[in-house]
Amino acid sequence: MTFSTLDDADLVGKRALVRVDFNVPMHEGQVTDDTRLRAAVPTIERLRTGGAKVILLAHFDRPKGRWVEAMSLAPIAPALAKVLGHPVAFAPDCVGKDAAAAVDAMKAGDVLLLENVRFYPGEEANDQAFAQALAENGDLYVNDAFSAAHRAHASTEGLAHLLPAYAGEQMRLELSALDAALGRPQRPVMGIVGGSKVSTKLDLLRNLVTKLDKLAIGGGMANTFLYAQGHDVGASYCEKDMADTARDIIRLAGQNNCKLFLPLDIVVAEKIAPGAPARVRHLGALDDDERILDAGPETVERLCRAMANSKTLIWNGPLGVFEVPPFDKGTVTAAKYAADLVKAGKLVAVAGGGDTVAALHAAGVADALTFVSTAGGAFLEWMEGKELPGVAALSKQNKR
Repeated sequence: MTFSTLDDADLVGKRALVRVDFNVPMHEGQVTDDTRLRAAVPTIERLRTGGAKVILLAHFDRPKGRWVEAMSLAPIAPALAKVLGHPVAFAPDCVGKDAAAAVDAMKAGDVLLLENVRFYPGEEANDQAFAQALAENGDLYVNDAFSAAHRAHASTEGLAHLLPAYAGEQMRLELSALDAALGRPQRPVMGIVGGSKVSTKLDLLRNLVTKLDKLAIGGGMANTFLYAQGHDVGASYCEKDMADTARDIIRLAGQNNCKLFLPLDIVVAEKIAPGAPARVRHLGALDDDERILDAGPETVERLCRAMANSKTLIWNGPLGVFEVPPFDKGTVTAAKYAADLVKAGKLVAVAGGGDTVAALHAAGVADALTFVSTAGGAFLEWMEGKELPGVAALSKQNKR
């Protein structure tokens, strides 16, 4: 897909409406994690230094088209100003006279944050009239919120058809990384998919086995695959009703020459608790009261060998209950090995999804992979092979 970037834009004196993702963690009116604010800085700075007026559009939480004071974006403005090292004004509305007055007061290089777009039902409905009301405050539109690109909302999709539309710097970075992982990757390509439920990642698994050369399955969903193959899983979490589906995915992988990696050995315990006595078991050799909580050392070693023999890695989901040591060992060992391969220039490694990012931070390698996406739903839908409305609207062939 080809899309316009800020390299193509005339910025001087222009009002740039920028869709950002500022749906950040908050506690008592304070931002507790500014990762998404920092991610927006390159785009904001490029627009500012290019002579544009930077008008930021964002949502926070799920007000469902109602005005909810606790979901106001007002506390975000000072937090962004601190990250940016530049004043950030705030408008108490995103459309109408208050928004227009705030925009009219701007000079080139100024930054303004508008109020939560989801306070209006027209946002999530992708209402044409609401999109038009937003567009009245801009001369061009920049989408820098990949994490919201799987939603066809007024500020993520509708605006792109009303104004000259461009991908922001973070969006460009994200799309380039994803293209390198699945669009036009260096082969062999390997995937690691973890997490608890097969049922929530059916589309993902079915798409990946048609695209990848190798796919390792870990976490709770691996238990379902083991059960489907006739292995005893003891008291482990397992979607036994998904056994036929798991067997279908195994067959589909074979038909597409995608080698599946399931656990060879497992780490088990009677309960999930920090420091709980953990034992390594061979498949099927666990007691009725034991739970599978991590990949075993033989499994992880084979996984690392497979990564070493790959050129590209795409990772979504941990291998075990990484939040509770010692059941983090499999994930941490594999993540550090992947980071070493990236550092040596032997692997392009792209990872994403909430649990994945947390696991990589726990392993201390979140900054060591080629790219780590903070997008949850959008990253998953992209991995599933689905078209993302917010991205599709930026493509040059979709411009009206």
